[in-house]
This record gives sequence, structure tokens and C-alpha cells, in this order.
Amino acid sequence: MLDWRLLARSDRAYVRVAVDRAALPTTLVVDASASMAFPVATRAKWATATQVAIGLAAVAHADGDPTGLIVPREYEPTVQLTARTRRGVLAEFDRLLDDIDPDGAAPLAPAIAAARTPRIAVISDLLSDADAMLASARVHIARGGEMFLVHVVAPEELDPPRRTLLAVDPERPELHRLLDASARDRYLRSFAEWREHVAAAWRASGAAYTLATTEEPIASIVRRIVTGGL
Repeated sequence: MLDWRLLARSDRAYVRVAVDRAALPTTLVVDASASMAFPVATRAKWATATQVAIGLAAVAHADGDPTGLIVPREYEPTVQLTARTRRGVLAEFDRLLDDIDPDGAAPLAPAIAAARTPRIAVISDLLSDADAMLASARVHIARGGEMFLVHVVAPEELDPPRRTLLAVDPERPELHRLLDASARDRYLRSFAEWREHVAAAWRASGAAYTLATTEEPIASIVRRIVTGGL
């Protein structure tokens, strides 16, 4: 932009360069269902999800974007914080997430629909209402919104132990299956195909999809999400 005041005083043209951007309110939707407590000994998926959420909130906060939080719960009230920019919001996020023990099977689709911000980031292992989540995401994108999905996966899910074991659904304990050598091979094929299908479906909807394993450094995951890396 031409600086008219300097032009009037000096009779020389000066150009003023400024960053012109509007604040982009963002909501983080974090999955706190029972499967996010896997593996039980470390709760690595939940630890990764919460740290990624704090990392994304820090990036948005640094850009001056109001940031909110929704954590659906089945047995307790849903944790919800409206988008804000005030000092201390990151500490508040950290405190709220630290107080949560993943359990139940609360759906995430209603939280996506309830998030009234132009940008939504969902952090989940997609082991609950994945189809309904995608449908809600498509509606948000069709309205002109931005959608990010962070798909959290543990190494034990990608490469289960080779010994025979009983696999139990943490959110539906009545569903269990013996995992021996032959079943393990079928599981690996099915899980790989499912991940590819999920990634393709979310990207086709216009969302940004990122696979995040619990072994990857949090800073690396956040950097990939923010820069659009796969």
C-alpha cells in the first residue's frame, strides 16, 4: 500500500507492506473413547492425541486464531471450551485434557456438527462412529469450512505380537477374537486396506488427512499437519 503521509512530507513514494489476514477460529475435537487408552500400560494413543492437540492449539494461538476444544464423553459431561485467544488458553487446554481418563464410546460426529468455527481439527483413532464423522465433515466442508483429521495409530495395531492372543474391542468387550498366525495375516491385510480406504475417503471429501503413530515425535506430527505433509 502507498504510504500517503510519507509521500506528502517527502515528495517521494513509499510502499508499506503488511500482513493482511483475518483471524480463523479453530475447534479441536479430541477422541477420549476407551480405545484411545491403548495400550493399557502406556495409554500411548491418548498421550499422543493430547500432545498433538496442545501443539496445534499453540500454532493457532501464535497466529492469533481463537481456539476451542470439544472432548465428547459418554459417562461424564462433554468437555467444551469456546474458541478464544486470551492468555492462558494453552494452560487451560492442558489442564482439561490431563484430567480426562479415556473411556466409553461417545460419538464424535455430533461434536463436529456442533463446532461453529470455520476450521475444525479432529484427533481420533476412528474406531467409533467413523462413517458418521465423515458425513459431518463433508457437511462442514460443503459450507466452506476447513477440516483436518489426525488419525492416531499405535505400533501394536500396525504390527501385533506374533504369539497367539485374544483381541478384545475395548469399547464393545463382547466383541473378541482369537488372533493366531493365520488370523494375524488377515488382520494385517484388512487393517491396511481400511486405513487406505479411510485416508482416500477423507481426502476426497476435501479434508486434510494425517496418519500419526505414537512413536513419532509430536513436533514432527504437528509440523506435517500444519505444512500439509502426509
